[in-house]
Amino acid sequence: MKTQFDQMMAGLNDVEAFLAGKQEGFKAHVPQEVDVKAIRNRLGMTQAKFSDTFGFSLDAIKHWEGGRRTPEAPARTLLTVIDKNPAAVLTALNPAASAAAAGSSSSNPTRAHARVARKRQASRSLTRRKAHAARGKRVSK
Repeated sequence: MKTQFDQMMAGLNDVEAFLAGKQEGFKAHVPQEVDVKAIRNRLGMTQAKFSDTFGFSLDAIKHWEGGRRTPEAPARTLLTVIDKNPAAVLTALNPAASAAAAGSSSSNPTRAHARVARKRQASRSLTRRKAHAARGKRVSK
């Protein structure tokens, strides 16, 4: 088994070979594990909404989150991109909507990220209010 240093050196050697023209392309490193539930929660989506939005089956989402199955490499790759840049994935999966929304906030990835962050914050506030209400306390918005 390679040490972490050996892996880094191998990667640097690949970069050197690529830059010198001795090697074409690169090898993508797909994460072994992806926390689907954390990604979905960060986006403030239900399992059903997440599966509809990104094209996964609802059963797959449930099995991945329940630990009964692990996403295959292509799914882990897509999930990683969704985690890092959901707006890019949405644009790629629905180009017609992107073209129709040209000039609107949905075509701007920065604004899309801000919208996701606002949804997340609103969801957290609502959850907090519900928790306090269940304990009989009143919480202001």
